[in-house]
Amino acid sequence: MQDSTRRTIRTTVQTAVTIAALLPLIVDAAQIPATLPWVAGALTVAAGITRVMALPAVNRMLPSWLRLSADPDEAALRQAVRE
Repeated sequence: MQDSTRRTIRTTVQTAVTIAALLPLIVDAAQIPATLPWVAGALTVAAGITRVMALPAVNRMLPSWLRLSADPDEAALRQAVRE
């Protein structure tokens, strides 16, 4: 799996977790102005999850196919050699 695909999957998971956590609050706040603070909250949570996912300890806990390589160019080289 290419590094860009891994990054896309990780970002999608991070965003899905954030939206799932805040969706009930957004649905309860039916008025647009009332939802704006929740959008800011969603962005804050997404940024926090992204930061945590960047930690080496978290990267080691992920399945091998989803881990980021230390050097994206190295991952691309390994992928090219396999093909």
